[in-house]
Amino acid sequence: MPDDKFPEKTCLIDRLVTHDRFIAAVLAGAKTQQRRAGVYGYPGESFKLEGIAFVISSLRSQSLESMTESDAKREGYASLKAYRELILRMHQGMTWDGKMKVWVHEFERESV
Repeated sequence: MPDDKFPEKTCLIDRLVTHDRFIAAVLAGAKTQQRRAGVYGYPGESFKLEGIAFVISSLRSQSLESMTESDAKREGYASLKAYRELILRMHQGMTWDGKMKVWVHEFERESV
């Protein structure tokens, strides 16, 4: 449920991680963050990938220019450069605007 610090969702949580490559990275523990232009889930909310439950542990706003190499690795990429290149390939016509704000969804495997 949103509170004063989070806006309404722009998409369903089930759409947070959708590409096969990223699903595999989450399942392997190599991806623990997902950046989106809008909010897909709130802290404490869970989603499933291939029957395994994950929970949003943190949600925060961040500008693209403040992303670090460590952030890119938590996104499942080898480097920030690799992250940027793939994002621009996935979103044809998009330009990299460092001032652009995104929502960082951090998640972890839900404990049983």
